[in-house]
Amino acid sequence: MPDDAAARAVAEEESAFSHPAVDPDSTAAYGDHPDQVIDFYAPRGERMPGGATPLVVVLHGGAWRAPHDRRHITPFADFLARRGFAVANVEYRRGAALPAQGGTSPVAGRWPDTFDDVAAALDALPALVREALPQADPRRMVITGHSAGGHLALWAAARHVLPKDAPWRTHAPAALRGVVALAPIADFTVAEKLAVCDGAAGQLLGGEAKFAERLPYADPTLLLPTGIATTLVQGRADVDVPQAVAESYADAAAKSGEVVGLTLLEDVGHFPLIDPAADACAVVAEEIAQLAW
Repeated sequence: MPDDAAARAVAEEESAFSHPAVDPDSTAAYGDHPDQVIDFYAPRGERMPGGATPLVVVLHGGAWRAPHDRRHITPFADFLARRGFAVANVEYRRGAALPAQGGTSPVAGRWPDTFDDVAAALDALPALVREALPQADPRRMVITGHSAGGHLALWAAARHVLPKDAPWRTHAPAALRGVVALAPIADFTVAEKLAVCDGAAGQLLGGEAKFAERLPYADPTLLLPTGIATTLVQGRADVDVPQAVAESYADAAAKSGEVVGLTLLEDVGHFPLIDPAADACAVVAEEIAQLAW
């Protein structure tokens, strides 16, 4: 990439990761594994109109790899809580710490564990929220996720259109106001062609031998239409998950007869979307609010 683009990307990542992690108000388990937990943040600061408090479910990114856990996105969760949202920050099992074969990055994701966890977390969430965030209105729930978490957000909202033999399939759409996917890895075929995150999508599905077989169970572009309001927020200057990935998902949605919002932000890369110090983060909060209300 050009030197100026590389320098911008580094500066944006450093800014996003410069904020100290914010401890949750409470944490609840949805399974027995240490990663099967959800952190809850009670709303504070601005009060929402009408008295009800929307619930925002956050799925963190990090290419489904072990080194990147939910702690890095806690400043963003806190930012949303300070805007008046109730927030559930979901952890899930990611890849092993060892590098993928022939590579230097840790392997991305676990099949089927990563998907098992997101499905189990969303299924357990209503009961956990009633206990942890009684002020939250589950009828005003929005799922958001960044990068790999953006993929998981889109996938979680599409479980009712998974293949009939998928263990995660639900009989009806989730009770969601919508999805706001931030720079999502939303089209696995395009992502692999562009070598997004060092081939993370392919690793998540188990490598080349399993990629085509598992794609219909995991790729959001193949799980359309969902009937659930969906907005993608994407920086035009993103070099980690390029704009073409989001555009491909939006095109696939249109071909399926579904209208998906695509908000493109000029001079914005990958990390400002979850950086409380960046203007782009306020745009994200507004997109969430528009769906929540």
